[in-house]
Amino acid sequence: MEDYNKIIESLGVKFIKARNIRILQPITIKNFYDVENTLLILYNGEVSIGEEKIKVEVGDMLFIPGGKHVTVTYGDPTNAKGVSNEEFMTHREAYWEGNHDPKLIGHLPNSFGYVSFEAKVFDSVNFFNSLDVPPFIIKREDHLANTIDQILAEEMTDLAGKGRIIKIKTEEIVIEVVRYILKNRLFVEQLVTNSTYFKDPRLIDIFAYIKENLGGDLSNKVLANVANVSEDYVGQYFKMLTGINPQDYIEYQRMEAAVGLLRTSKKSIRAIGAEVGYKDTAYFCRRFKMMFGIPAGKMRRRESLMNV
Repeated sequence: MEDYNKIIESLGVKFIKARNIRILQPITIKNFYDVENTLLILYNGEVSIGEEKIKVEVGDMLFIPGGKHVTVTYGDPTNAKGVSNEEFMTHREAYWEGNHDPKLIGHLPNSFGYVSFEAKVFDSVNFFNSLDVPPFIIKREDHLANTIDQILAEEMTDLAGKGRIIKIKTEEIVIEVVRYILKNRLFVEQLVTNSTYFKDPRLIDIFAYIKENLGGDLSNKVLANVANVSEDYVGQYFKMLTGINPQDYIEYQRMEAAVGLLRTSKKSIRAIGAEVGYKDTAYFCRRFKMMFGIPAGKMRRRESLMNV
């Protein structure tokens, strides 16, 4: 348990968004993908996960780690329209309607609430994704449910200290999700296997270097010098501890940074691609579409669409 306490202490948690949504028509998103973690609570109606349409019961929560492709159905699965992630992002207002009245949270038909957030170890490694935690359902955790409700209500107000309260409550959510995993002994093998690398200082140095140099040379030769291991060994070393090869990890970090820039800046797609390490804009756009299922330009529209 002491090891998990150290990991939790090292986590950097960042609130991204919170919404209360009413489902307008049933849909199945076949390749849903997001870089952020999402915790959803079902208030009324139906939500299911996976090709098997595993149901989330009313009052239960669905946790979807960032970086995982997953099939999600909102509404009655027998009548759900199948849509791609791109179609959903482009025409979200046809499927969802946002509630902005805190008094209606939990009282609308066919509705759910969700909070999206980052949780990074040493401010560089996506915690849940790195542990290979799959999407899972959280059964009847009243404290966690109340925390989501409080974040949703705060997000709908303009009171003093709103941002601070949301930050604190989001950190609570992360801790409660970790506690639920440990208490119910979920994903034991993944946790034991994949948490070991958090203790390796050479690997942490590599993570930190990658984060600070996304736009530069991140070849295995450079990473080998950072970790003080041979160039021939660094790829094997990285994969042995993390389960993925370093270049795949670097691409994910670059694309995640690109999403952040698309969300928060007005820089051109060419400039964003170059900033995260892609000199060829066309190649950057192809890789972006392959990873997220939508073009970079449509991802830029995502935040305004989230306000439906």
